Amino acid sequence: MKLSTTRLFPLLLMLSLAGLTFWLERIVREDEGAHPSLRRHDPDYIIDNLKHTHFNSLGAVESTLVAAKMLHYPDDDTTDLIAPRVVQSKPNEPRVTVTAERGAVSQDGEEVFLYDNVLLVRDGSAERSETRMRTSFLHLVRGRSVVSTDRDVVITEDERELSGRGMEYHNDSQELFLREKVRGRYEAKKKAETEQ
Repeated sequence: MKLSTTRLFPLLLMLSLAGLTFWLERIVREDEGAHPSLRRHDPDYIIDNLKHTHFNSLGAVESTLVAAKMLHYPDDDTTDLIAPRVVQSKPNEPRVTVTAERGAVSQDGEEVFLYDNVLLVRDGSAERSETRMRTSFLHLVRGRSVVSTDRDVVITEDERELSGRGMEYHNDSQELFLREKVRGRYEAKKKAETEQ
């Protein structure tokens, strides 16, 4: 028996359609597994003018997180911040205020990641003057009072300036560690003019 093209064509067409149908069904079933909101990176809630305050066991304010806007994304459970400001005010430690253009918060809320034009200001005291730190990225671990970065950083205090790449600062012990390319500049205070 000889198979002609006219007899073979309908058979090949049906096999092709069956294969295509099987492939499409499989693709559709894979997509049905995830909820539609988990397939896209859209926020499930947005909070304007966020203010979150963290208290210690005695009821005193330890830190405050303020942001112009907070967005939570359910697909990867991330939280983004617009114009965040973190103020840490633990007892017996200088108050530290950090601002940035944008940020992100860890799932447990203990870590804050700040990006773009990051400015950290540690209040002065009777022994030390105010300190300012500028960088493009800063990682805050609120419970341990530690801030760090792997980027370039410039630290100024009075007439002193330190710069480097990679930094870790412990607010409770006031220890600062710079990793590489460290440079310092110190300008002596001008002497008062002699009396006439």
